[in-house]
Amino acid sequence: MTTPPLHLPALPKPKIVSRRATASDSALAKFDAVIVLHNVKGALVNSSLPSAKTLDAVATRSGNSQLVSITLPNKLASTMIAARVAPDAETFDLDSTCRPAAVAAVKSGAERIAVVIDRDTISDHAAVVRSAVATLTIASYQLPKFTGKRKPKSATPQITVFEPAKTSVSATVASARGNCLARWLTAAPANLLDAKGYRSVAETLANQYGWQYQFHSLAKLKRQGAGAFVAVAQGNDNNDAGIIQIRHRQKGAKRRVALVGKGIIFDTGGTNLKPHGGMLNMHIDMGGSAVALASLLALTEMAAPLDIDVWLAVSENRTGPLAFKPQDVVTSLSGKTIQTIHTDAEGRMVLADTLTMAGRAKPDAIIDFATLTGASVTAVTTRYSSIFSNRPALHPVLKRAGQAAGERVWPFPIGGDFLSLLDSETADIMQCTAAGGGDHILAATFLNEFVPTSVPWVHVDLSSCENKGGLGAVNTAITGFGVRFATTLLQDYASDLFKAKRRS
Repeated sequence: MTTPPLHLPALPKPKIVSRRATASDSALAKFDAVIVLHNVKGALVNSSLPSAKTLDAVATRSGNSQLVSITLPNKLASTMIAARVAPDAETFDLDSTCRPAAVAAVKSGAERIAVVIDRDTISDHAAVVRSAVATLTIASYQLPKFTGKRKPKSATPQITVFEPAKTSVSATVASARGNCLARWLTAAPANLLDAKGYRSVAETLANQYGWQYQFHSLAKLKRQGAGAFVAVAQGNDNNDAGIIQIRHRQKGAKRRVALVGKGIIFDTGGTNLKPHGGMLNMHIDMGGSAVALASLLALTEMAAPLDIDVWLAVSENRTGPLAFKPQDVVTSLSGKTIQTIHTDAEGRMVLADTLTMAGRAKPDAIIDFATLTGASVTAVTTRYSSIFSNRPALHPVLKRAGQAAGERVWPFPIGGDFLSLLDSETADIMQCTAAGGGDHILAATFLNEFVPTSVPWVHVDLSSCENKGGLGAVNTAITGFGVRFATTLLQDYASDLFKAKRRS
């Protein structure tokens, strides 16, 4: 079968200019598009801003809608888009407000975009600027598209911000670039971003950023006794599956974190085959690994004071004569035996051995990302992601990190009497229960058995990996959720994460 080539395109890196000058008609005449952000409680725009009366008139005719646009009377016929910003809005709401304006500006083909913050009505201008920059960067990146037609060139627009004081946006741009990478990888077709192609992409990025790259092949994992991973991979039609390990060492780092990602590049459900509707989009089942890899990219560009190890569990989950079956008993890398119940619960199998490997490297904290359970979607919809930790005291910290990042998470309990539901008569632990109730909690409880108790661990069940119409700052159904959360947690809440004490 002939397939088109898969080339990782350059990530957007907008040039950001901050201006404290007045956004006059003459100043704005140099831009293809102008985004005006104004407090929702006042008039649409302050009367001191250009074309305020015209915008207000259009807003009135449209029933004071959240977003209005006009064409400015200058040589470029600049598009001016005004959006209402709610006072004291959290990051998610700011992102949701800025996103339609950013998408409209990018779709107009604008190469030079001005962002005007109405300093008379917006107090926290820095937060609004960061949302505007994030949404413009994310909207400018195209997901993979394969066509015989000539592809249009897409350039990242230059963004000039008219604001009262300069806002630092370097971390914002880095996390937005990471989000773009995560979305691109997640969206890539599974016959192109197969296990071999994934390794190639990871190795290319490692060479570009100076990371150390290592691949733990299926043969090596068999010799080491990683029976949980091998059980899933043995049904594939090739031996390309394995665990990708990437190391980043930052000068001056005092802590080391492990980022672990589920990389099931296509999930048929295995012997317990999914129906068509459930299988159609299972090329995105590697979204957790995409988030882990993209978070490393963002944190590297931020020069975050951390050493980082990334572990990506890459395999397919296929049917076939060698595929693992319900009631098989396998021995994991940790030595624990697992009674398999359902072959579509493959993610926790590959993660069990990958978490064991990550734990043996003795990091100061472990964070894993996985599109793990449908129960998480049932519990929190696709607008939040479920989150779990072996340090319950971290729950409020994790919620605050999600709110600050604009990627909202909701904590759930693990362990305790939940663990008794995984008691097995034939092995040390059951993979899951046949009934399936509360499976997001049971999956996290299962994974917790393969994490060192001495290491703070956070598990993110990515129910919001995909959300129709986009989510927060992101304008595509594939959201790349998790990168901005991870970078915020590890930049702004790192001390809370690393110092979390073991539960007594």
